[in-house]
Amino acid sequence: MHCRIRAFRATTDQEACLKFIEGHRHILETVGVNQVTSSKDEWMYNPASFAIIVESLDKQKVYGGARINVANGITPLPIEEATGYMDNKIYNMVKTLSQNGTGELCGSWNSREASGLGIGAFFITRAGVAIAEQIGISSIWALCAPYTVKFSERVGCIVVDRLGNHGTFYYPKQDLLATAVLLEDTEKLNFADPYEAEKIRSLRLQPKQFCREQVPYRTREIDIEWDLEIKDASKNEFKLKL
Repeated sequence: MHCRIRAFRATTDQEACLKFIEGHRHILETVGVNQVTSSKDEWMYNPASFAIIVESLDKQKVYGGARINVANGITPLPIEEATGYMDNKIYNMVKTLSQNGTGELCGSWNSREASGLGIGAFFITRAGVAIAEQIGISSIWALCAPYTVKFSERVGCIVVDRLGNHGTFYYPKQDLLATAVLLEDTEKLNFADPYEAEKIRSLRLQPKQFCREQVPYRTREIDIEWDLEIKDASKNEFKLKL
């Protein structure tokens, strides 16, 4: 497979956002989930939301995606809406981290066509951490399904065991478990796998590049055109004062 992974501020490409929303909603419906906080459509009109999509080279198909929603002091992060009523400590934790810029990698999905290629959980997570420097956030939250926790840990996330039941919540419904994780230092990546940290630094230095990537835990390879330059990003836009 040959695809492009592209990042952009959501408000600058509404057509791509609509394709993202349609694909995400379809995947959720196939597993019996009709609504989650990260699947609401309002994010496409939010200047503090940055989309990451996996698309065909002609931009006609979207195979998967995710978003980074940045804390802007106005719109709660999806993790706050999803877990705050179960554990209100999340609010102060997000507020404190927002002084140096914080956001959430959310809404990750991939189509059945791209199943088993690491798109929804692995390469998109790498892209999310790579663009953190451009958008000026020093930490990233995520709510992970059990099988994706290991991918988050590879980029340096740790389980936030101060929240919920040692970091876990029943979400988005009672028979599904989600784990809250946090990458506390997007710059140094001290807890990241060394190989993964090097890949992220490479994408920061050269956000547009081509790589033949090894699919994690598989013998397969995938050709990726990385396009992670966000032209209208500012490193100081989302550093909030308490």
